[in-house]
Amino acid sequence: MNNSSILDVAISAAQGAADIILSASKKSKIADYKGRIDLVTKTDKDSEEFICNKIKEIFPDHGILAEESGSSLPDAKYQWIIDPLDGTTNFVHDYPSFGVSICIMKNEEPIVACVVELPVRNIYTAIIGQGAFCNNEAISVSSVDDLEKSLYVTGFGYEHGERWERNMILFKRFTDIGQGVRRLGAAAVDLCHIASGKVDGFWEFDLHPWDTAAGILIVSEAGGKVTKLDGSDYSIYNNEILATNGEIHQKMINEIQK
Repeated sequence: MNNSSILDVAISAAQGAADIILSASKKSKIADYKGRIDLVTKTDKDSEEFICNKIKEIFPDHGILAEESGSSLPDAKYQWIIDPLDGTTNFVHDYPSFGVSICIMKNEEPIVACVVELPVRNIYTAIIGQGAFCNNEAISVSSVDDLEKSLYVTGFGYEHGERWERNMILFKRFTDIGQGVRRLGAAAVDLCHIASGKVDGFWEFDLHPWDTAAGILIVSEAGGKVTKLDGSDYSIYNNEILATNGEIHQKMINEIQK
């Protein structure tokens, strides 16, 4: 088994899930609620079931951590981290920023990633040590090195607590000093926009492993940098993330620490 073969399966699974999502986007969307506004639709579940069935068929000894169904084979050397529909709220409202995110980890390290950005169907991929790609073309982060010339992106969790309040302060600060802050509502897509140079810096609180696992590998392979907000090492199990083109990374940390 090699990483290229694993990526082929991930792409096939993500594209199949994208077909399910885009087909459902033309129909009425029935939503349940995980929280007050934390939506889950039948489409989330159908997408996840398709991806999981494909993995189990080809790699029955691999573990899976998926947003809706949880964990299986947690001690397996290979773990598939799946967000079957990143940006569910956007999907329900037909707002064009959602996608499918799949990451494969080996011994706790991301090695293969695929994110399909919808509805445009951009396919972002990465294999550790082999660079990052969008639709089979190599991508790289931006070269902007000035906070005032940078465009940022962030997101806000569903719980309006202390970290939400802190993020409002950061949102205001980076709006003041930069070219603006975008809030699209799909973290995996946001990270791919860092990797492809569309935006220069991204931060967020209260994300889950399936929100970031694929995106952080794509960013890193595109030449970017990913840490916690204080610059320390990032894990997909942390509740805060800072991802940038690398050039403005320490400058953003300096502003955040103020």
